[in-house]
Amino acid sequence: MTNIITMIKKTLYFGNPAYLSLRNNQMVIKLPEVQKCTSVSDSFKKASEVTKPIEDIGVVVIDNRQITITSGLLEALLENNCAIITCDHKNMPVGLMLPLYGNTTQNERFRMQLDASVPLQKQLWQQTIKAKIYNQWKVLGIYCDHEIRCMRVWVDEVKSGDAENMEARAAAFYWKNLFPIKGFCRDREGMPPNNLLNYGYAILRAIIARSLVSSGLLPTLGIHHHNRYNAYCLADDIMEPYRPYVDNLVYGIWKTEMLANPYNNDFELSRDLKAKLLSIPTLEVVINGKRSPLMVAASITTSSLYKCFAGELRKISYPEM
Repeated sequence: MTNIITMIKKTLYFGNPAYLSLRNNQMVIKLPEVQKCTSVSDSFKKASEVTKPIEDIGVVVIDNRQITITSGLLEALLENNCAIITCDHKNMPVGLMLPLYGNTTQNERFRMQLDASVPLQKQLWQQTIKAKIYNQWKVLGIYCDHEIRCMRVWVDEVKSGDAENMEARAAAFYWKNLFPIKGFCRDREGMPPNNLLNYGYAILRAIIARSLVSSGLLPTLGIHHHNRYNAYCLADDIMEPYRPYVDNLVYGIWKTEMLANPYNNDFELSRDLKAKLLSIPTLEVVINGKRSPLMVAASITTSSLYKCFAGELRKISYPEM
């Protein structure tokens, strides 16, 4: 196995009031408490500024209502194909901003995507679900001490378009055995650790959507998901085999919290837990036999998807746990 690929964009999280602006193609970060303070010198205010090169940033998370971000900075971030996530009053991701274009041959790629035949889309969805169930099986293999061979069998039973909905059958078994908590089921509004999963999936969704735009594809037009109100159907499709990596991270967090406090079932999404979930872009995955950060792997996956639409490949490149 080759060495890990080190090229990776940074994820920046802002949870406190801040002024974010652009200067010399750098993000300038200022703290309003310092800027408004009359008892400190101008030199101290300038020294308290932090700058980040725009080209190094891949994801920005805005998690405070008292953050000011200039139009110039937004433009520079989007031109650099950065995904910008905004959070609601509950500190959960609620919005995603992406550039309108991300590839020099975007019109041509859009047409190939739009012209994809139904049989091709069903084959791609079959590959996607097989990869997802396989990775779920590998996650269960790490933590479960009882028989889980049925998951491996279900991988081979996924048909074109997942006509028999093996995804749902595998999901029911998977969640029941991954989190053996009384009353737990995977539900967006359900009990913890659903909140950790929701946050992690939102970060993952942004990474995949960003990679799709970079590959010149429409994140709205899915190969399976077709919700008329969903602007990121294709992102929701392609992220499926990546979800088990988030599940694995969340399980580790949950297990650590349980060992520290066995009677705590609340799992408030604290800043420390968010920091752990914001490591998702840098999680190590194996794709095409090579170790890679998840964010880089996502670009490999979306690039291979375009080649499937173009007839250059017959299979999407997904990571294997």
